[in-house]
Amino acid sequence: MMIERQSLELALPGASIGAAAGAMAGGLVLFAGQPIGMAALSALALALPLALFGGVYGLLLGQGVFRPGTFGPTGLFWMAAFPLSRLVQDSLFGTGLTEGVLPFLGYQAMVGLGFAIGFVWLHERLMPHWLVRRAPDNPRAEAVLGIYLQYAHALRARKGGRR
Repeated sequence: MMIERQSLELALPGASIGAAAGAMAGGLVLFAGQPIGMAALSALALALPLALFGGVYGLLLGQGVFRPGTFGPTGLFWMAAFPLSRLVQDSLFGTGLTEGVLPFLGYQAMVGLGFAIGFVWLHERLMPHWLVRRAPDNPRAEAVLGIYLQYAHALRARKGGRR
């Protein structure tokens, strides 16, 4: 099954966020005193899987698996995706799993929940702007934009009732 261009356009914001997060992690490795080459490889080894999972998030959002404004399912997604991404990175360019795979994955799942908070925050600020640009040429983007608009109207109505 081939994914069509219209669906791939929905994946771009999440993939970009994942790639940027991986690149920033490479900067942290550099800051920790590792050589530039090692930091670059480490960044790439994390950026690629995070970009992949970020793109999958966008595709699933387009399929209705995730909804704007909800965190629970997204948190669970990243509690699985982030540890797998870190496992790839650490297996390729890390110090090795000295404590074993399960403790490593458990710890990374907790970190993944924090990553999910930042990812959702950023995604919900970038995705609507991207959808506005793509909606005229992409019916899938138009449909997802409609979901975002419904969410925004519901949020505005809820906030208006509190005043």
